Amino acid sequence: MSKQKTATTGMFLQELFQFGLYKRTQGRLTRQVTCGVIWVTFALAAWRLWDFLNGTTLPSSLRAAEPFIEAGVPALLLGIGLWLGVRLVNLPRFADFLIAVEAEMNKVSWPSRPELIRSSLVVIFVIFAMAFVLFAFDVIWQFVFNWIGVRT
Repeated sequence: MSKQKTATTGMFLQELFQFGLYKRTQGRLTRQVTCGVIWVTFALAAWRLWDFLNGTTLPSSLRAAEPFIEAGVPALLLGIGLWLGVRLVNLPRFADFLIAVEAEMNKVSWPSRPELIRSSLVVIFVIFAMAFVLFAFDVIWQFVFNWIGVRT
């Protein structure tokens, strides 16, 4: 079990440090969107870290490196995130999953605009009708409990 886990970790790291693109023409849109989401996540994390570091005072032993810490650490995090985004969507197992997702999404029959509007109106009407029914039950049961002397 331990050898298998070490081999799997080694293969993951080996695939993570390759430069080629796995099945570059398949699942492009899904992979690009996934990579973009990873990039935005890391960009937001780097921005929040930069904002946090600018608002804190560092210990005196780190004051000399303050400009590097305030700007360099978030930039390093952003760089690692950009690289990870590209590499993760090209890992064979994850890329095959994203390719399969795009293939399944192409099979979906999407509703037309009028059908979408009608269906949305039905859902909204049913939600309001259920809210009214639940409100009526609440008022009725509150009246009944007050009439028999139970305090809520």
